[in-house]
Amino acid sequence: MTTALIAEDELLLAQALRAELARAWPELQLLESAVDGDDAVERTLSGRPDVVFLDIRMPGRTGLEAAEAIVEEWPGDAGALPLIVFVTAYDQYALQAFERAAVDYLQKPVQPARLASCCARLRDTLALRAAANGAAAPDDAALLGRLRTLLGAPAGAGAAPAALTLLQASIGSTLHMIPVDEVVYFEAADKYVRVVTAEREALIRMSLRELLPRLRPETFWQIHRGTVVRADAIATATRDDSGKVFLTLRQRPERLVASRLYAHLFRAT
Repeated sequence: MTTALIAEDELLLAQALRAELARAWPELQLLESAVDGDDAVERTLSGRPDVVFLDIRMPGRTGLEAAEAIVEEWPGDAGALPLIVFVTAYDQYALQAFERAAVDYLQKPVQPARLASCCARLRDTLALRAAANGAAAPDDAALLGRLRTLLGAPAGAGAAPAALTLLQASIGSTLHMIPVDEVVYFEAADKYVRVVTAEREALIRMSLRELLPRLRPETFWQIHRGTVVRADAIATATRDDSGKVFLTLRQRPERLVASRLYAHLFRAT
């Protein structure tokens, strides 16, 4: 039986979508709805639905952030990733970005005809997976690529900010001036980012999402939703059966994990 999860923080909208799905796809079994982004991740990983309908704007994690966490934390023995449908109130211009990224979406208020066509595509994809005897289907790779496209899209118009060359980072009560090229990796830490060099660690009061546009993409690679590493600081990359990649570093003893969302960066050429 095909199962689905709805993640929507507005109760009436969640109930309306459940009712429309019952009409469009009577055989679909709906799990208990999630009320925010964090709840969506937890319920998806525990319930392992075939389809997840994610509202874009929710408390806690947004729908995009929840999708990223689901992909990164999906168990290696759980088979193919769930099919993700974004539900959005964005205007038509923003919706064109979803179309170009080829991620299915529903616009609020959800129209029955649009939902019916979405359900038909979902059923077709699930049928292809069933024909593959439950193995992870090729569309998993496409899903990862589409999600990377959306996560990497700029939040708004305007010129790109200048790349950082120097960081002002705190170690205790002392402010240190750290050249960006000396950073081995950055790691998200609540409202801060941990800056790790070969010799020391420090904190900057900035989120990782704020920091990323200020880093040169050819120099610093995002390898996890909470980790960015300097590419030439990576010594080895080892992939496991779940699709994760484990990295050793030239100047640090710890190993870093690259999630399956960013594992495409580490392919032999």
